[in-house]
Amino acid sequence: MTTAYPTIEELKSQAKRLRQAMEGRSTPISHSAALELVAQQHGVRDWNTLSALAARPNEEPIAAISVGSQVRGRYLNQSFTGQVLALAGEPGAKLHKITIHFDEPVDVVTFESFSAFRRRINAQVDANGVSPRETSNGVPHLVLEI
Repeated sequence: MTTAYPTIEELKSQAKRLRQAMEGRSTPISHSAALELVAQQHGVRDWNTLSALAARPNEEPIAAISVGSQVRGRYLNQSFTGQVLALAGEPGAKLHKITIHFDEPVDVVTFESFSAFRRRINAQVDANGVSPRETSNGVPHLVLEI
């Protein structure tokens, strides 16, 4: 699932309308503060991130992820949520390297009498956030919900 963002011109127009509305309520804000608030409305951390995403709306789903992003998915068929600590790969690259720190440790062993918890992983994913490496039953090691 990819997120479609408005054009940069529309985003700037939203910021201008927000600034005018705040001025009308006797709470003036700067243009840069309005841009940051628009970015937060769209669920990203800052204007630079939003403008980068808006500039390339038809790119691969992995382009929506950046360092610091909260992600969710399945690792060795176990659900997780976590934060991206590192991401490397050029746009259009076949594989991207990713480091994720899980919010809660993930038990990577399926035996009832034994557990092994992982808190941080390094993996490779394709443009859709799916690892090319698979378990013995054909399930990808890592699947991100993008």
